[in-house]
Amino acid sequence: MKYQSQKVAYAYFLVAMALFGIQVLGGLLAGWIYVSPNTLSEILPFNVIRMIHTNALIVWLLLGFFGAAYYLVPEESEREIFSVKLAYIQLAILVVGTLGAVGSYLVGIHGGREFLEQPLWVKFGILVAAVIFLVNVSLTFLAGRKTAITNILMLGLWLLCLLWVFAFINPDNLSLDKMYWWMVVHLWVEATWELVMAAILGFLMLKLTGVDREVIEKWLYVIVATALFSGILGTGHHFYWIGTPGYWQWIGSIFSTFEVVPFFAMMSFAFVMVWKGRKNHPNKAALLWSLGSSTVAFFGAGVWGFLHTLHGVNFYTHGTQITAAHGHLAFYGAYVALNLAMFSYAMPLLRNRAPYNQVLNMASFWLMTGGMAFMTFTLTFAGTIQTHMQRIVGDYYMDVQDQLGLFYLMRFGSGVAVVLGALLFIYSMLVVRREVVKPGPVAVPGE
Repeated sequence: MKYQSQKVAYAYFLVAMALFGIQVLGGLLAGWIYVSPNTLSEILPFNVIRMIHTNALIVWLLLGFFGAAYYLVPEESEREIFSVKLAYIQLAILVVGTLGAVGSYLVGIHGGREFLEQPLWVKFGILVAAVIFLVNVSLTFLAGRKTAITNILMLGLWLLCLLWVFAFINPDNLSLDKMYWWMVVHLWVEATWELVMAAILGFLMLKLTGVDREVIEKWLYVIVATALFSGILGTGHHFYWIGTPGYWQWIGSIFSTFEVVPFFAMMSFAFVMVWKGRKNHPNKAALLWSLGSSTVAFFGAGVWGFLHTLHGVNFYTHGTQITAAHGHLAFYGAYVALNLAMFSYAMPLLRNRAPYNQVLNMASFWLMTGGMAFMTFTLTFAGTIQTHMQRIVGDYYMDVQDQLGLFYLMRFGSGVAVVLGALLFIYSMLVVRREVVKPGPVAVPGE
């Protein structure tokens, strides 16, 4: 750690990991309700559990992004953060907003729009926190050295925060409602978040591989160009069935096909950088998470996204368990694993230690990744059966759900593996391994 103000990132990472634990435990409970639907049905309904699961995911990923920015912007800009106090105020607002949102959900107060269920006062709190963040990092960025990593990171974070304004637009017309809703949800995860991912991945490759900055920067600009080119008009694949004109079927299909490209480029980028690198970095866990993130993102967001993005296929698969398979693997690879890579790299430096508990950390990677891969295959098979029985044959929805019970049980088993991996990761990050002191030579009396 080169700058004292980078320590603020540590607080963000701690809160993010706490919410990560809550998120995966909520997901496990939701997975069990698919197996036993009446579990906690009167005390804690499924829709509330699902809201907590998805909202905790989004908030902890954002906290991870903000923390990563507060860590890498000073290092890249070669100066301290403009205001550490503002960074802590921003964190406090986000924590209060998160607790307020969860409390509201538990008593039945929510907006009803998937992922954007937060009460209005929480949305305003998030907007205030976003403005504070933009002021803080922008003033740091503008006063210091400019690099491709910070240029791309700032572009992604500015767009991310500005797009949040669309969360306040909630027209009565359902088609318009969904159009504005996707302006947040899609353009976050399939455009602006990709820029943040590329910047953080580039920073990690720079630190872990020893490859020249110029090489990394060229790759990053290509990745960003393809991400924006495909991601913006790729929003059209969400406009197929919401009442928009028919030409969106073709725009959405064509540009969604190109959305595979930036994720393939990111995976290639990570492996080429490691292959070119001359640096035997001691933090093997961070390198594993970085390579794993880019690889799983390609399969989850790229391959599984492409499987059902064309409108002729999506007509049948839309809203089935195939969507859930794609969503789980894509989020895990592109954003969860990336944040965990950043935590693995930065937290030992923030605690002024060499990387520790790396074996446990890497074991958590394989446990989580294996569990998520099995979950994806399970949901894909379940979705294929669901599509045939429900959309082709025309069986009733609940009758089809009864036929998928075995798949839901297997999905729950894979969820257990993911939760165990997540808890193992948190343990490996926070519990410092005891140093083993090797005994020296024994002195013989009289010598």
